[in-house]
Amino acid sequence: MTPLPSQPSRTLLDEALQHHLGDMPAEVAQALRDTLGAIAQACARIGDVAAQGVLADAMGVAGAINCQGEVQQRLDVIADGLMAASLAQCRHVAGWASEEHEQVHVSQAHGLQGSQLVVFDPLDGSSNIDANISIGTIFSVLPHRYRGMAPCESSFLQPGHQQLAAGYVLYGPATLMVLTCRRGVLVFALDRRGEGQGSAPRWVLTRDQVQISAHTCEFAINASNQRFWEKPIQRYVAECVAGDSGPRMKDFNMRWVASMVAEVHRIMTRGGVFLYPRDTREPRKPGRLRLMYEAAPMALLVEQAGGRAVNGTSELLDLVPDTLHQRVPVILGSRDEVDRIVGYHADPSENVSWQLFRTRSLFVQPQA
Repeated sequence: MTPLPSQPSRTLLDEALQHHLGDMPAEVAQALRDTLGAIAQACARIGDVAAQGVLADAMGVAGAINCQGEVQQRLDVIADGLMAASLAQCRHVAGWASEEHEQVHVSQAHGLQGSQLVVFDPLDGSSNIDANISIGTIFSVLPHRYRGMAPCESSFLQPGHQQLAAGYVLYGPATLMVLTCRRGVLVFALDRRGEGQGSAPRWVLTRDQVQISAHTCEFAINASNQRFWEKPIQRYVAECVAGDSGPRMKDFNMRWVASMVAEVHRIMTRGGVFLYPRDTREPRKPGRLRLMYEAAPMALLVEQAGGRAVNGTSELLDLVPDTLHQRVPVILGSRDEVDRIVGYHADPSENVSWQLFRTRSLFVQPQA
């Protein structure tokens, strides 16, 4: 990542985007700036509630189950409501889809005129809320291809490479927004100084043209699933754990935060590889992470920063969603490591469950 300058840039979000999108048609650029401004406004409010925690009555279980069958936390519900309310006020947003809801939402005021669609995970890493560990929001902006018609589920089912913008907001010691509009990756910090004196919080550009190192000595994976991993992942992790006495001839560190936003931000900061691979625990399920809400936005960010993002055998940005809540395996980060893992999957002797054949293949031998 580009080091911080001695005097950090004081460029604000809208100014930075105006410069960043200068070669885009004016109408499209303005619409994207307004949409991202609405998202940023909602995330600033979510960050404020998260920082208050129990003082804002935002801790604990909400007592409801979302469409994924997951128990909702109070902060999940609050974050989802704040994002929806902000998007509803943006004239360029025709509709949105949230991980917390089974169906898409059409803007009552702008469903026919809006030129963009927004997909978001309002609160990534919910299991970390009570432990006061970093959590975040993930978002993606897509074009509304049939402007003049109210969007439906099929309007959102676009491959990741068609995203106009993607990003995440990390609610940690600092509140940071990491954003791409397909012209590199920018980092903004939320500046709350001046609040209480009539000034709204400001998003200030602090880093420009983020680059992920191609080399790394860190990997992130949930090791408790080791017994279910397929052979390419077993091989990769075993080689890393073997350290300087193994075939890689160098030591690796393993990390796991259970918050994708925190995992990816660490990769953006110092390189690394994140793995949530397909496993054999539930063979009919191809992965755990949602393609539209998590995998595709993070894939665009990582690739714009010089990294690579795959499901093991295919590029994540090429996958066309079948449903709003489709899940996929995710492997992303430093390019050299991801290339190595893809190479292991390409070896027919490594017993891969190729997606073309679901859990069977001419090249697959039964597992013991």
